Amino acid sequence: MNKLISLLSLAVILGLINGSIYSKEQHLANGEIVYLELAPVDPRSLMQGDYMALNFSMGRSIQQEIAESKPHQHASSGYVIVSLDKRHVASFKALYTDQVLADNERLLRYRSRNGNVKFATNAFFFQEGHGEYYESAKYGQFRVDDDGELLLTAMYDKDLLKIGAENQPAKQDTTAADSGDQ
Repeated sequence: MNKLISLLSLAVILGLINGSIYSKEQHLANGEIVYLELAPVDPRSLMQGDYMALNFSMGRSIQQEIAESKPHQHASSGYVIVSLDKRHVASFKALYTDQVLADNERLLRYRSRNGNVKFATNAFFFQEGHGEYYESAKYGQFRVDDDGELLLTAMYDKDLLKIGAENQPAKQDTTAADSGDQ
């Protein structure tokens, strides 16, 4: 009997995990692309490798709106209305309070903790030694689902060109050419 309960428990747990994975894969495949302007900083973490701590430009507007509408609330979660331009770059419109949305507006879920607003994550991790590729990051590309949940997919520069090691020209080995000049 104990083995049956253990096997059923394992099957339920594996089913829930696989369901969550499938849900995230569908979100990545079918979510609408939205770009959020970043205000990045680039600390180093010896325990976690290289990463970029993310701040969002519209975070100040959201914090200001929270402070004005909910002055005694320090931690908050909710939805923000953003308008999308032709390139799908999001701009802050207002905190969501059951307003009807225009065609170019979307709801995005945010979380505010310790004075910082985050969308989906507050860090972008990259391979050790690749920090220089992300110094020009201006936008984070997210996939947003119908519930306003976001998943970060990549970093983009000011021209909305994807950045990262895989998008950089190959570095040429100059040691062989330099050794012949001596």
